[in-house]
Amino acid sequence: MRLTINGVPRDVPAGDHETLLAVIRERLQLTGTKEGCARGECGACTVLIDGRAAYSCLTLAAGCADSAVTTIEGLGRADALHPLQQAFIEQDALQCGFCTPGQLLAAAALIARTPRPSEDDVRVALSGNLCRCGTYPKLVRAVMQAAEMMRAEP
Repeated sequence: MRLTINGVPRDVPAGDHETLLAVIRERLQLTGTKEGCARGECGACTVLIDGRAAYSCLTLAAGCADSAVTTIEGLGRADALHPLQQAFIEQDALQCGFCTPGQLLAAAALIARTPRPSEDDVRVALSGNLCRCGTYPKLVRAVMQAAEMMRAEP
C-alpha cells in the first residue's frame, strides 16, 4: 500500500485490517503518535487526514491510500517549531507530554479551518483529547496564542 505520511509517499506493507495507528507506529516507526485507549476515547492517537483531525486507532490504513496523513513528526522541526509547539512551550501547556501530540494536531486542524477561534471553539476542538495532567486552561491559552501568531505570519 502507498501512503503519503508527512508529505512523503511511502510503500508500506499493511493488511486490510490494520489501523493507521499500527502502521504509523509499528511499520514506519513514527512513535510520536501515541496509543492510549485504542477505542477512540482519549485522542492520544490523533493525526491529520487531509487536514482533518482523526483518531488513527479507529481508522483503517487501507482507507488512507489516497489521503495526506500528518503525524506530529510532520508538524514542525526541531530547528523550526510550529507556532503551536512554540505556544505550548511558552504557555507551559504540557506536563507529562503523552497527550501533547494529539492536542497539537487537533489544534492545528481547528486553526486551519477557523483562523480566529474563540476560547469556546478551542475547548470544543480539544474536547476529544484527554489530558490526565489537567492542563486544560493552559492548552486553551496556548492555542489562542498560536492562532494569533499564525495570523501575524506573512
